Amino acid sequence: MLKNLPLIEESLVKIPFMNETLYAKITDALVKDGYIIIENALDSNLSNRLLDFAKIPVQYKRAGISSSQNVQIDLSIRGDKTRWLDEDGGVQSEYLDFAHGFQEYLNRTLFLVLTYYEAHFALYESGAFYEKHYDAFQCSRNRLVTTVYYLNDEWQSGDGGELVIYDVNDNQLAIVEPKMGTLVVFMSEEFPHEVLPAVEKRHSIAGWFRIDKPLL
Repeated sequence: MLKNLPLIEESLVKIPFMNETLYAKITDALVKDGYIIIENALDSNLSNRLLDFAKIPVQYKRAGISSSQNVQIDLSIRGDKTRWLDEDGGVQSEYLDFAHGFQEYLNRTLFLVLTYYEAHFALYESGAFYEKHYDAFQCSRNRLVTTVYYLNDEWQSGDGGELVIYDVNDNQLAIVEPKMGTLVVFMSEEFPHEVLPAVEKRHSIAGWFRIDKPLL
């Protein structure tokens, strides 16, 4: 039975991202509750540089919806814009180092056989939202673990863009404020969730650990 969302208010990661204490805390929560929120999860300098990178107004594309490879744009369901992360030898690679270290830990401790991690910057401009949805369909075995990392250094109540997490019976489990440095991790198949309408611009990194092959 699901319990209240555990909250850890401490910064546990320093570069390089091979902190098994953090990985263990996340993994224990995934096994016990299926999800977790961690405030101030990563190094603040990295978070600030990720935000600077996210604010560069190039290469963002309107996000689509799909249950297959046929992607459709539907602003009545989803209004964010995205920009995929890539290995760049810089700030994107530093964030991906954290994810790859966690992937290795999950594979080693839970025998998940995760094959790769994909992530994109997400930009919600004023009025943008994302209706309630799952990140993976039951037994689809593609996206297994979801991560969301927030990059909003001046977010305050009333700015909108909160993440709402539900259980399978549509009971609300948590409302997550998209504050700088907050990391959310949950099992992709188990928790429907939505993003409430943004009032101010909202930046984040959404990512998924997968057990299939990358699309070329």
